[in-house]
Amino acid sequence: MLSMTGFGRGEAAASADLAFVVEVSSVNRKQFELRFLAPAELGALESTARRIAAKYYSRGAIQLRLQYRRGSNAHPAKIDTELLAALIAGVRAARRAAGLPEEKIDVETLMQLPGVVSGNTPDAAPEEYAAALESAATAACEAALAMRKREGEALRRDLETRAAKLEELYAELKRRCSAIPGMLRARLAAKLEEAKLPTSPDDPALLREILFYTDRADVSEELARLESHFNQLRGFFAATVPAGRSLDFLAQEFFREITTLGNKAASPEISPLVVAFKSELEKMREQIQNVE
Repeated sequence: MLSMTGFGRGEAAASADLAFVVEVSSVNRKQFELRFLAPAELGALESTARRIAAKYYSRGAIQLRLQYRRGSNAHPAKIDTELLAALIAGVRAARRAAGLPEEKIDVETLMQLPGVVSGNTPDAAPEEYAAALESAATAACEAALAMRKREGEALRRDLETRAAKLEELYAELKRRCSAIPGMLRARLAAKLEEAKLPTSPDDPALLREILFYTDRADVSEELARLESHFNQLRGFFAATVPAGRSLDFLAQEFFREITTLGNKAASPEISPLVVAFKSELEKMREQIQNVE
């Protein structure tokens, strides 16, 4: 079982004076969503990044950030001072035109605009860096996977604990529901006696009414489906493939069955157990949202 939350970092040499650094992070999300962040000159590597990420993630919001670092042998960066000066003058003129005070200009921010700094960007075609990106991204995803496995194991233990509580509640529900037909018969007989209506145990009309009411309160199908759901739940806990979507769907089915059971077997003996079951199930559903 894997958590959808994790972080990893990887680095690989792209050339003698260039290294790629990849950081990957993920949080829970129902679908697979990848956000690729990289300098504009390396934007063509996005398809490679997506292919690698898809090997490690089936769902979740993933952010893959690609950066590069130049070595000591790299050519020094060149600043277009004329362009920078023109940008500073333009900013000052714009502030005056807008009636804003002339504050200190953030030169470092202006230097990030295209064309201001040159000579320090990768000088090969982006496609030639695909192997380096794959190595760095794989290392980052592997590191994130190790974290997701640790978190996933903690999630599995918590979910198994909550599932055990649900099974205890289910066992008590099953025991109490078995007494419902007898309770209904006794309740109906008491009402008839209270109304002073003559009845006979062999009266066909009375037997039909008793059968009708007890059939309406029969929850054997709901109990059987709940037991089947518990068997599936244990299988998902032991699965070696992502089971988050399946667990989410199964939790919805649990809720549907226990709601139906509560409605059909409404009684002071059953209702508190149904409420407790739903409360514990909701806690489980919240945890399942973090499972891949």
